[in-house]
Amino acid sequence: MNLRTLLDKTTAADRLFFLLLIILSLSGIFFIREILPESQTVLIDADGKPAYVLPLNEDKTVSVEGSEGKTIVEIRGKRVRIMDSPCRNKLCIRQGWVETGGVVCLPNKVVVTIRGHEENDRGVDAVTR
Repeated sequence: MNLRTLLDKTTAADRLFFLLLIILSLSGIFFIREILPESQTVLIDADGKPAYVLPLNEDKTVSVEGSEGKTIVEIRGKRVRIMDSPCRNKLCIRQGWVETGGVVCLPNKVVVTIRGHEENDRGVDAVTR
């Protein structure tokens, strides 16, 4: 079935509805930037305890002492990566640069997380029983 045959079988209402769906889909791309906050903070935990809280927009390299040795974490260009770690399989290093989310070195117990604006983090907002 070619495009001309498909267009001949649609009504004006179908075309208008399809155009409206396309416009709504494309507008969602532009509005999502306003709804979601831009990541601003890098939180580095070692052995379950916070080691560093660093701004994402400043280039920096830090060394974190984990359970197996030192892990080197690099922040550059609003991205973060684990440069070096004493773990055997080096999966954390192979993950490379991340802009959202985080990187985990499980054997060395080092977790690097990119977090959003802290003023939006008000703690627990509900309790369930």
